[in-house]
Amino acid sequence: MNAVVIFAGLITLAAAGVIVIYNLLVKRRQLVDNGWADIDVQLKRRSDLIPQLVASVKAYARHERALFEEVVARRNAALSAGDDPQARGAAETALTRPVARMIAVAEDYPELKASGNFLDLQKALSETEDRIEMARRFYNGAVRELNTLVESFPVNLAAGAFGFSARAYFEIDRADRAVPSVAMEAH
Repeated sequence: MNAVVIFAGLITLAAAGVIVIYNLLVKRRQLVDNGWADIDVQLKRRSDLIPQLVASVKAYARHERALFEEVVARRNAALSAGDDPQARGAAETALTRPVARMIAVAEDYPELKASGNFLDLQKALSETEDRIEMARRFYNGAVRELNTLVESFPVNLAAGAFGFSARAYFEIDRADRAVPSVAMEAH
């Protein structure tokens, strides 16, 4: 009788351990999904600002047609990159380069630099870049926590059985993340 009670206790303890591990994995996965959703919102916000910025600069710099076409093409590629963090990161990096060049072009147009609309767009883009950075840090921290859990023994045994796996970090090249700081002065 004692052996049956001990065996039943061990089974109960093992089941409770599996339940705790499963719930911990679900919690970490939800944090990662929430982090990705935050990144996606900010990237969409940036993507929505870009056509307005292009239109604003295009009015002054009509001869920069190739740059505007590149910005539009890169924006479309970033929008269609989907939810794979590596593909999305590469697409967003590719988009950031021509956007930064376009903002730098504004330096050659004093009227544009003084335009309230352009200044507002540049400020909104800069704020969005900061938000993307914060969301990226949150997401990557959540991914780190999930990946550590999924790869640690004995959790890795349950993780594999329940279909949990490591997630990819969201990386954007550091040199390409920042929008160039352009001193805007009214003339």
